Amino acid sequence: MMNSSPRKQIGLAVAYALTAAVTATILGGCSPQPAQAVAAINDKVYSITPNSVKAQSGILTGEVTELKVIERIEEGSGRVATPPKLTGKLVLKNISTDQTVRLLDAKFSYVDSQGQLIKLGQDRTEPSISIASSYGSSERLDPGQDVSRNVDVDFPIEALKAKKLKDIRLEFSYIPSQFKAEKLDFTVSLGGQ
Repeated sequence: MMNSSPRKQIGLAVAYALTAAVTATILGGCSPQPAQAVAAINDKVYSITPNSVKAQSGILTGEVTELKVIERIEEGSGRVATPPKLTGKLVLKNISTDQTVRLLDAKFSYVDSQGQLIKLGQDRTEPSISIASSYGSSERLDPGQDVSRNVDVDFPIEALKAKKLKDIRLEFSYIPSQFKAEKLDFTVSLGGQ
């Protein structure tokens, strides 16, 4: 039989308890934790009427199609995961017969029922589309040519309120220049005859 003092027995019991607690923590920390449930994110789609619009300005025609506003909402909580965006497709066409057009940029603005611009709100990006070609320069449109771009721009939350939005404006900048077809004649003779 061992002869141990009560103090020594308490110390050993505490040491065993601490060792067990540390071991459980280490082993428990390495075991896979149950996966946290991730709330589903759903698209809330607002239709734009009409969803396709044509317009003409000078020697350019423009058509915006498939217009809609998409807002991403967290299921259950109703929290906005992604603020609203205006989406669609923009096609610009040069209808001139003798002028080339250099497209610079295109900007959207939103107008309320009183004719006032609706502000986007904080931390939102100006709703514009790059019309530059893949090389970074402005897009050149010769007579009869067209260019298309996807629309995916910020939309004001305020405009989602009933009867708030009256117009969507598209402002694009371009520089026209005369398109000339010239002919060059080279006077030649065939040698060796």
